[in-house]
Amino acid sequence: MSAPSSTMPHRQVMEALSGLLLVLFVAMASSTIVSTALPKIIGSLNGSQTQYTWVVTATLLTATASTPIWGKLADLYSKKLLIQISIVVFVLGSIVAGLSQTAGQLIAARAFQGLGMGGVQALVQVAIAAMIPPRERGRYNGYLGGVMALATVGGPLLGGLIVDTSWLGWRWCFFIGAPIAVIALVVLQKTLNLAVVRRDDVKVDYLGATLIAVGVSILLIWVSFVDSSFAWLSWQTAAMVGAGLVILAAAIRVESRVAEPVVPLDIVRQRTTALAIIASLAVGMAMFGGAVFLGQYFQIGRGYSPTEAGLLTIPMMAGVLVSSTISGRMISKSGRLKPYIVTGTLILVVGFAGLSVLDHDTPLWYVGTAMALVGVGVGMSMQNLVLAVQNTVSLKDIGVASSSVAFFRSLGGTIGVSVLGAVLANRVTATLTQELPAAASGSSGTSSLNLAALPESVQHIVRAAYGDATGHIFLISAAIAVVGVIAAALMNPTALRSTVDLPEPAAEREPALSN
Repeated sequence: MSAPSSTMPHRQVMEALSGLLLVLFVAMASSTIVSTALPKIIGSLNGSQTQYTWVVTATLLTATASTPIWGKLADLYSKKLLIQISIVVFVLGSIVAGLSQTAGQLIAARAFQGLGMGGVQALVQVAIAAMIPPRERGRYNGYLGGVMALATVGGPLLGGLIVDTSWLGWRWCFFIGAPIAVIALVVLQKTLNLAVVRRDDVKVDYLGATLIAVGVSILLIWVSFVDSSFAWLSWQTAAMVGAGLVILAAAIRVESRVAEPVVPLDIVRQRTTALAIIASLAVGMAMFGGAVFLGQYFQIGRGYSPTEAGLLTIPMMAGVLVSSTISGRMISKSGRLKPYIVTGTLILVVGFAGLSVLDHDTPLWYVGTAMALVGVGVGMSMQNLVLAVQNTVSLKDIGVASSSVAFFRSLGGTIGVSVLGAVLANRVTATLTQELPAAASGSSGTSSLNLAALPESVQHIVRAAYGDATGHIFLISAAIAVVGVIAAALMNPTALRSTVDLPEPAAEREPALSN
């Protein structure tokens, strides 16, 4: 059954959006609130750089693995109910994370929290697509970008204030999201009303989703430990890489055979979708992988407090807010999408190239300028890549199409955090081994991230090691972002449609991307 093509009244859309945007704010803030607090959190738990990376990676990994399932369920059942369920899962994970006593417990809790975050981030996009035609969606994407910018700016600031306030402590970085999520549930119950089309003859491809999650997890675990726990050319590498690739090959085979795959290959092979996925992978790897370590750079590499580190990230978030709002309105006015995506990815490359020369003495005005360029690039490209795919599929496939792009973007972010985190850890360890063998070996039992427990002379060496190593990972981010530019440039310049669903005669699939 096709949804009506007429648009909802603006007031009704804004009422529904109020709940959706509040939900998105909760999910986004839960990630960014940790970014500036994480050095102190891991330091207080006496964790390692690898565990620092995995606190972020675990959340991204489970969010990535669950995104296709949430998207498929959204095509079968109540989108509103699924959003509410994902919020409950997120709240439970937040509470458990706040009660963690070790870095390992925190990683496990964040992994569970990621299941809810994946649902929220995917389903908000699906719900918006079910309400608003693509031509009008650019205008509302400005609101979406504003909320993302607010959460990304407010999160680090709030996280910094919490860990810098003695009577609160870092655990409130996780607890504080619970009341906001409850408010979001109440608002959603009153404002979000979407038609539910039940299809009892359809089954969710849990086997395919499980194989994808397991295959990706094995490869990410290998990336995190290779060259530190074992060599690149070793039986461990052969076993883990071989197993990961075999499982992913099995997942592709399953997805090609089942009636309702979580990542439908016929949609993925369409030119627009395929290129948007490649660009999303690149943007996700560059943005998530790079931005996660900015808070660490300012605190460990430059010696700023968590609150100051949050303030120093404002240029990047301001860039996201301004560019997403302006480009969204211009896209709605012109109906053209490709020029903004191409421009955004180009600016992203320039921003990361600027950050690639960072060390522990780089002037802050220069860092802020480069960060602002990164934010502008993200604001012009990330949401619009989802819109490009939504514009090419019918309403009945909007959930799985949206979640497919979100899946690969999140996958790119997960890979980026793991790879860049491993590179950073290896470079820091090599520097400390050369400059300070005792600190590098960990013989004192104190984490290098717990600066307050280290002698002042040692603190200087650790700061220089982290500050100088950070520029190298941003150079890798810039190289990855170039792939996004190429993919965006190859996309077809399709005009945005003005209906929620495709007209019946035009509901056929796009031709597959030719080799």
